[in-house]
Amino acid sequence: MSGVITTNVAEIGDKTVEKGVGKDTKKNAPLIHGGQLNKIAAQYAIPIEQWLDLSTGIAPVSYPIPAIPAEVWQRLPQPSDALQKAACDYYQTEHLLAIPGSQVIIQQLPHIAAQQGYGSSRVWLPKVGYQEHRKAWQGADYTVLFYQDIKELKHLDQQDIVVLINPNNPSGTVYCYKQVEQLFSHIEQKNGLLIIDEAFMDCSPQDSFIRQVTSEQLIVLRSVGKFFGLAGVRLGFVAASVNWLKLFAAHLGPWSINGPAQYIAQQALTNKTWQTQQAKFLRTQSLQLAKLLQKTFKQTPKGTALFQTIQCEQAEMVFEQLCLQGVYVRLCDDKQALRFGIPLSKELLRLQLALESIVMSNLNSG
Repeated sequence: MSGVITTNVAEIGDKTVEKGVGKDTKKNAPLIHGGQLNKIAAQYAIPIEQWLDLSTGIAPVSYPIPAIPAEVWQRLPQPSDALQKAACDYYQTEHLLAIPGSQVIIQQLPHIAAQQGYGSSRVWLPKVGYQEHRKAWQGADYTVLFYQDIKELKHLDQQDIVVLINPNNPSGTVYCYKQVEQLFSHIEQKNGLLIIDEAFMDCSPQDSFIRQVTSEQLIVLRSVGKFFGLAGVRLGFVAASVNWLKLFAAHLGPWSINGPAQYIAQQALTNKTWQTQQAKFLRTQSLQLAKLLQKTFKQTPKGTALFQTIQCEQAEMVFEQLCLQGVYVRLCDDKQALRFGIPLSKELLRLQLALESIVMSNLNSG
């Protein structure tokens, strides 16, 4: 075996399109995600505090939690005008609804879309992407088709629904504003619906399509957890027309966002100095990670400021060998790729040593 970890450099953008229908016998099975450190630590019998967890796309540095007034804990949470104003300024749109994480809307969207006349629509999903989208639409018995690249979406039917993950998690593919604008124009002509998951968009706001959500045919999801390192507060936003927002609010019901989460997020979304520092830090660390992965795998990874993904024929072996050293990354669903979260500088050295040991092991066995 060669000392270099061999890779599969076939483009994720291959133009093969698969069909899948909602009547999937596995549609109710739980999906495997990153961030399951308790389970992994137990599986490999390594104490949890000894792990380097790079299995998510969550920033390794969190927004500093402020002192939270006692009344925020004591009172029932009410919609916060301060949070709404902060979010509208941060996302540059007034058409927003705070939600307890975008996962909630992902699960509800197929049912709400059916109520809006899309029940018989076909749904286009990226073949590589966050699989909760696929599970939600197939679970609601929609006809689901898959695309590798948005260039394949030139021949949509009337009222087709397109789900775009931009930037794509885990492939790292990013479509610029102009590309999304062209796609949306085509969807509008077909009276369709475009749903964009922008959970990893914070470091590239120039590519965001969120300011166009006055249209009835566009829904955009944003996350507070990723860039701000606050996944535990379970807070995100859905941007859409007034009509869609009313429907989402009705499905959420009262008290859906806890008070401490609103208090923390309001401060995080208004702290421009911290946001600038965080974006610079994440870009720097992501670049260092990309250089390490390119050196190790002999290919250029794809990713964002929050993660880097490498194609690898031996992905399962590398994942296993990293876990044996207490390094936890994300083995992608096709078992042909690995996604690495962003490490701190001292953690990058540990990752480097772990990868080097795998290369040396390959040399010795070859």
